[in-house]
Amino acid sequence: MYKKSMWLAFAFAAGIQANTPAVEPPQSPSLKPLQQQVEAAHLTAKVIGEHHYRPVALDDALSEKIFDSYLKALDPEKMFFVQADIDQWKEARSKLDDALLTDNLELPFAVFNLYAKRAIERFTYADSLLKAGFDFQQNESYQYLREKEPWAKSEDEIKELWRKRVKNDWLQLKLAGKDDKKIVETLSKRYENFLKRMSRLKSEDAFQIFMNAYTMTVDPHTNYMVPRTSENFDISMRLSLFGIGAVLEDKDDYTTIKELVPGSPAALSGKLQAGDRILGVAQGNKGTMTDVVGWRLDDTVALIRGPADSVVVLDVVPADASPDSVHKLVSLVRKKISLEDQAAKKSILSLVDKGASHRIGVISLPTFYEDFEARRKGESDYRSAARDVSRLLGELKTEKVDGVLIDLRNNGGGSLTEAIELTSLFVGPGPVVQQRDASGEITVAKGNAPAATWDGPLGVLINRGSASASEIFAAAIQDYHRGLVIGETSFGKGTVQTMVNLDQLEHSQAAQLGELKLTVAQFFRINGGTTQLRGVTPDFSLPATSDAEHFGESSYGNALPWMQIGAAEYHAANDTHEVLPMLQQRHDQRVAKDKDYQNLLEDLGEYNRRRKETQISLNEPERRREHDALEAKLKLREKEAGAGVEKSSPNSATATPPVDASADADNDSDEAQKKQAKKSKDAILYEAAYALGDEVDLLKKHHHPGSASRTLWK
Repeated sequence: MYKKSMWLAFAFAAGIQANTPAVEPPQSPSLKPLQQQVEAAHLTAKVIGEHHYRPVALDDALSEKIFDSYLKALDPEKMFFVQADIDQWKEARSKLDDALLTDNLELPFAVFNLYAKRAIERFTYADSLLKAGFDFQQNESYQYLREKEPWAKSEDEIKELWRKRVKNDWLQLKLAGKDDKKIVETLSKRYENFLKRMSRLKSEDAFQIFMNAYTMTVDPHTNYMVPRTSENFDISMRLSLFGIGAVLEDKDDYTTIKELVPGSPAALSGKLQAGDRILGVAQGNKGTMTDVVGWRLDDTVALIRGPADSVVVLDVVPADASPDSVHKLVSLVRKKISLEDQAAKKSILSLVDKGASHRIGVISLPTFYEDFEARRKGESDYRSAARDVSRLLGELKTEKVDGVLIDLRNNGGGSLTEAIELTSLFVGPGPVVQQRDASGEITVAKGNAPAATWDGPLGVLINRGSASASEIFAAAIQDYHRGLVIGETSFGKGTVQTMVNLDQLEHSQAAQLGELKLTVAQFFRINGGTTQLRGVTPDFSLPATSDAEHFGESSYGNALPWMQIGAAEYHAANDTHEVLPMLQQRHDQRVAKDKDYQNLLEDLGEYNRRRKETQISLNEPERRREHDALEAKLKLREKEAGAGVEKSSPNSATATPPVDASADADNDSDEAQKKQAKKSKDAILYEAAYALGDEVDLLKKHHHPGSASRTLWK
């Protein structure tokens, strides 16, 4: 499904209904481009043409791609336009390049105005359907994924699509426990809010969506942002990190959690995860819940923000639950997120398997952070990821662990310098990453550590959310044969962006032209390959918990290609890949008896099955059977989890995990232990630790030279 970039997202109403029947639809907007937007468009095209890492000619061929991208941004599921609307723009497909180059934006604004007109018409019709209600005993289905479907051929056809969409939203609320009166009230309010927002559209809404259709056609990470002084999405997203610590995106018509900031109220609560959908927001535990389905994303972010130490309550449908599931209310206290909250943390897993025991030190690194300001001031004790990990490695040495596992799951990157210095802690001095700019010049970045801080067994745990700096670190460890890379293939972002202030280019004192995030270089591994597109492939694979088709660099149709340059000069340790078949054999035997792991596989199988479905039944008895079966399975899981850790694992495994000191402070100790045990269970983490322990055993048995101490660079 098409995913809008964070600053491209223009939230379309999800659940199609709402509005009281008495509400008069607003007049269709007739937006026109402002002079500064014309100037910004022309300057953006010039900068991209002259300075982008991979220049793309702004011609008729690119114009057609921009046009398709623009339509997809406006109407991703083809629920607003009909074929006749598209046909009338047939001649315009090849003229968007002229719009940018000749300072005439009338054409893209005309397309946007038609979108707004159609959106008002569709939601007005949806509102009219609420009066009569629906028969949920009929056997019919709703195709809710329409990205690959053709445009509706007529008004009758698109009205039928909307009838089913409204019916599906009604049924979702019904299965969630709401009565008909409350359903009509909820959906009517959604619709009323949507129409109000349509009446408040500004020219910058149209301009930003069009400009990102252009910039993201060049490459997925080149983006345009409207001026900082306006009420723009970029500012709202920056502020979304203050308060509860959740980055939001518009996805599948819902305000969805994209990621949780480590150490934030949202992360520490243990009640939210990436993929959760937010349906409502209330101020305080006794506040009125405001339905936000269909809201503009920046409006939702503004509602979630608030003063420090105040309470916000979210109405949430969990990521792993169907939309029909009963919602859960999550109460969070807003606070400022400090560097300490995001810092690296360690734990020790004590594992026993087949008579062998191991103590595996786990260092969880949520981001490659660095206190730039303190470093700039020359403070000797400034905080950084590499410094903190070095300290934790010293502690783990003292605690005599058998191996160290660096957990980089969902680490989206950060400071390149920190990634280089972190690598140096394990390989000593030597090259870590190569970078090539638009002119073709290649530079090699090296670590400064005189010797490795940890030269014992090492594992690196990655997933699809491990990107950029995480991939640089994992790739270097892999190229040096320094450790075992475990998990799933990483994101695949191997490009470098810089911010270009268009006002500064024009020597303008007023903030009116906006900013451009421009791709200017590409990262390459020391072996010459790039992390771009393909990411880092693990040495030892564990189940993929992400949908690679729709998440990751390869999900973008216009991502820069994988390529290779010459390798840097480096000396790798002895290759230990001959033990991988035995690692796999031990893994297979172990997880066959691990209840948590089998539950994970079952959930992933169900998720993948549902992901391939594009239709959903509108028959209530059928939907209710599916709903009840899912709820029963989840309750059984909770019951099994509450019975204790020992029943869920075939091996003895204890942990001293990083713990939020304030968690469960008000509960009885027994209940707190149960909750903490439930939090601690992480099937992927445990299996990665077991795999590292297996490698320690196997390398000892094979007397592999250099397995304990390795000279990696001379």
